[in-house]
Amino acid sequence: MKLYNPRGLPDAPPTAASPSPILSAGASSMSFAGLVERIEILRSTLRWASRLERADIEKLLRQATSLRDEVMQLSHKERFVQAAVGEGPEVTHVEHSPKERRAALMERSFIFEGTFGDNPKLLEALEIAEKAAPTDLPVLVDGESGTGKELMAKVIHANGSRSDRPFISVNCGAIPDNLLESELFGHKKGAFTGASNDRRGKFESAHTGTIFLDEIGELPLTGQVKLLRVLEAHEIQRVGSDETISVDTRIVAATNKDLRKMSQVGTFREDLFYRLSVIHITLPSLRERRDEIALLLQYFGDEAAGMLKRRPMRLTPRLRDFLMHYDYPGNIRELRNLMYRLGCLAGDTADLVHLPLDIRPKPAAPGQVNGAVEPMVAVAGGVATAVSLSEAKRAASDEAERAFLERGLQEVGGTVAELARRCDMNRSHLQMLLKKHGIHSKDFRAHRAAAGAAGQGGKDG
Repeated sequence: MKLYNPRGLPDAPPTAASPSPILSAGASSMSFAGLVERIEILRSTLRWASRLERADIEKLLRQATSLRDEVMQLSHKERFVQAAVGEGPEVTHVEHSPKERRAALMERSFIFEGTFGDNPKLLEALEIAEKAAPTDLPVLVDGESGTGKELMAKVIHANGSRSDRPFISVNCGAIPDNLLESELFGHKKGAFTGASNDRRGKFESAHTGTIFLDEIGELPLTGQVKLLRVLEAHEIQRVGSDETISVDTRIVAATNKDLRKMSQVGTFREDLFYRLSVIHITLPSLRERRDEIALLLQYFGDEAAGMLKRRPMRLTPRLRDFLMHYDYPGNIRELRNLMYRLGCLAGDTADLVHLPLDIRPKPAAPGQVNGAVEPMVAVAGGVATAVSLSEAKRAASDEAERAFLERGLQEVGGTVAELARRCDMNRSHLQMLLKKHGIHSKDFRAHRAAAGAAGQGGKDG
């Protein structure tokens, strides 16, 4: 049965006078990427053929995969020869603005899966993902923790031919070494103590779909050997079984480590690194995408409000300034968690007092500089950054207001009505000020009660 005949080439086998059309010199006009793409189309056609037995399809798939690997091994030699003789068309690169690049992706019906922003490095990663998605080539995604590596894996899956097939995520760093093989490849009943039933592994569950191997750098060397066999032979063996099971799975791996350096020192197999990094995508940190922080604050603020079933909170100017200039060592994940924390603790208005203590800005020690009060200094991630004059004035005013309220509550024992009477202030307005600064009157009532109890105990003694 004829399933696929690239470019209408004859079906007769190649001879010495007529070499293979794919690997012959006559194919030099076709690029390396074009060859790989045609092989991938062949594999996809075979995968969904309905008039062949499954065993025949699996056999043809293995042959096509072997052909693809041969072409990839020849690619370095081919490109070297082309460079030596000066062949190949001249490529003219046209610069496009970030907005034009994103618009072009949208016109091509690219599925973003929640990624947004016009950062050039992010757009480059998305463009690579767009080209890699229709193929079955392994993809390695690296970047700092919290940059969205799993989201990028979902982008690749959603834009490929396997989008309606399973997407299985595995955290390699969370699996104990003694359970790793069983978790990935499954086991037979009685293979070890506690194996009461046959169990499918993650690779079988991801058959015809995509498997995402997160924290691949944490995989022990023994597990790396097993994974390498899957990449080379597309076969697995369950623990306790001699039977081989063919698997057709797209592999996307992710790490926050330098696997190239790890392979040089022997903690990660070099052959596995090159197998996984056929397509290599690096995600930028949030520090490299500062122009998108405002968008992320709005997005996660609305998301937190929806989850908490509250109205979106308002950020005070000094809190917004801090969030816009903070370094975010945990990247987008840390920003998201901060917005959820603020949404939970702050109510309608969030301020610096609602931040975690370890990153909360500290005012500079009071002092005089040329007869003026020193401006407030924001400390983010251990780095002091001077605020603007207007922000310094606002911060000083807020600090004075907070100190006044705390001293007043201490004098009246936490009674808000009494403090409002003494200050000749509307009680509801006073309540609003206390809420703005995160001050709770009950704390002062408790303090007064404790002080009273201590005094009574002294008299009894």
